Amino acid sequence: MSTPEFILTLREKIGQEPLWLMGVTAVVLKDQQVLLVQRADNEIWSPVTGIIDPGEEPADAAAREVLEEADIVAVPEQLVKVQATAPMVHANGDQAQYLDFVFRFRWVSGIPYPADGENLLAQWFDLDDLPQMPDHLRARIDAALQDSPTTEFFFQGESLEHKA
Repeated sequence: MSTPEFILTLREKIGQEPLWLMGVTAVVLKDQQVLLVQRADNEIWSPVTGIIDPGEEPADAAAREVLEEADIVAVPEQLVKVQATAPMVHANGDQAQYLDFVFRFRWVSGIPYPADGENLLAQWFDLDDLPQMPDHLRARIDAALQDSPTTEFFFQGESLEHKA
């Protein structure tokens, strides 16, 4: 599924003006590998990301996105990072900014493939041999790899840690 129906309804009213949304990133780990998808709109490799539906729990949204985008069943282990993304302009001209909840997930079952048309590829990568990706996406993977009981969050633009 691409753009959720509730966003299409909002866009009918506000056009391409900036929209503040809640998003999730699922860093799915299996042994010493991470699940990545190559986005169809810009061909960038990324962990699975998505938008939280109204009333949906963030961890549920992340698990749903992993299943929808890569046909992988995974369970959340920890919320590892919470951060506002930089404002962005999507390929269609829509402006948005996200409060992103980054979760570390553990693989349960499935063989990855681009299940919903949002991605060109979905596959496992060895943690020491990741494809090139923007720094902000790599930072989400790095946060999930930290063996720490804390969640990284930001206060006045600076990273802080909070006991989970």
